[in-house]
Amino acid sequence: MAPSTELTHTSARPRAGRIRRAAVATVAVLTTAGLLSACSYGSKSDDSASAKPAASGAKLSADTVKIGYFANLTHGTALVGLKQGIIQQELGGTQIKTQVFNAGPAEIEALNAGSIDIGWIGPSPAINGFTKSEGKSLKIISGSASGGVKLVVNPDKISTLDDLKGKKIATPQLGNTQDVALLNYLAEKGYKVDAQTGDGDVKVLRTDNKVTPDAYKSGSIDGAWVPEPTASKLVTLGAKVLLNEKDVWPDKKFVITNLIVSQKFLKEHPDVVEAVLRGSVKTNAWIKANSAQAKDVANAQIKADAGNSLDAAVLDPAWQDIDFIDDPLASTLQAEADHAVNAGLLKKPNLAGIYDLSLLNKVLKENNQPAVADAGLGTK
Repeated sequence: MAPSTELTHTSARPRAGRIRRAAVATVAVLTTAGLLSACSYGSKSDDSASAKPAASGAKLSADTVKIGYFANLTHGTALVGLKQGIIQQELGGTQIKTQVFNAGPAEIEALNAGSIDIGWIGPSPAINGFTKSEGKSLKIISGSASGGVKLVVNPDKISTLDDLKGKKIATPQLGNTQDVALLNYLAEKGYKVDAQTGDGDVKVLRTDNKVTPDAYKSGSIDGAWVPEPTASKLVTLGAKVLLNEKDVWPDKKFVITNLIVSQKFLKEHPDVVEAVLRGSVKTNAWIKANSAQAKDVANAQIKADAGNSLDAAVLDPAWQDIDFIDDPLASTLQAEADHAVNAGLLKKPNLAGIYDLSLLNKVLKENNQPAVADAGLGTK
């Protein structure tokens, strides 16, 4: 989200707070309405493994580990780690079985039902799953990715962030992270918009990411606040980036993907979980050292899982905007919750224990990397 970031606010820190409040509103709305979903682009549900390396060597405490993820660039750690065999190598003879999801609720349901043991997923579905189960269903055990969200607009209709009145702006779904972030930004600008209908000074249209490019081409929307690779797809159609969300966050980092595990599986097979974490950490290190090759590997896995790959004009800028990290950025989760409570958008949730970073920090120490923090939301 590099181009124009000229906001009317007076400092970067207040802007970050406003965006955090918007992000948290997502949790409030989605927990209530059950609308949590991941921003998948061109993916489909699939319970079959797709040409991934076979298990070999000694088994760990489980014969298999069932892993869920999305055919989406923000799940690049899973795409690359599975395709390259980095995660399988750490598991030895314990076999990986994968399932590809389109939406967060479906992945949480699969985790609760035992259909998967471990999954890459966005923060809102993880929070929803944890709170709905009263803290008994899952743990966030690692970060995976940060960034990858942009406001892109038709430059013939919108030149600056002050030109939004009377325009039609798309978001992926009512109450999702990008939807509430946009609503919050519009409110800060003094625009009045009905959050449920999207009607008002600016028309907010909830449009599936796969449909948004066609809506832009037809002129049905004037812009969109969307994740990658949808944002870059719109740019190939002539849209311009007006705001990169990472530019309003401290250190330009905000969590977009975490790694979660069933508490039952974690208790029964900690060695398997540790092996997956070791593979995740090694994969992120490999991505950083081999970014161009990793991008192609991720795209190949997307084609295997979803049936179509991304064109270079979409893939290259989208990949560049995503940071693959091990840190779950727990402090941003706490800040989001605090801002939601202060804004009256959410009754104070009990997130104590949502993180268990003990195995991750063990792996990081083995790799001479600093420990990551749980912001006081770790397992006691």
